[in-house]
Amino acid sequence: MTAVRTGLLALIAVLALSAGAKLAGGKLKLIFKLLLNSFLGLLLLAALDLLGDPLGLDLGVNVPNALIVGVLGIPGFALLLILRWFVHM
Repeated sequence: MTAVRTGLLALIAVLALSAGAKLAGGKLKLIFKLLLNSFLGLLLLAALDLLGDPLGLDLGVNVPNALIVGVLGIPGFALLLILRWFVHM
């Protein structure tokens, strides 16, 4: 997936979530907190992608992984690593 396509999909997702928040009665703060945490999770996954190769750690830098890390935090990151380890045993 190209960077432009990923950016457009992220923009569409933000707009859809903003519209959904308006319809949901003003839960905008919660939704933006989830988006911020997911973005930080994506940055953590990107850092692991760059630095994890020498250590043999690799996780996909994608939206589902970013959401898991964003919502669950460090335990979510550990969960993804454990699942990755079990899948590749």
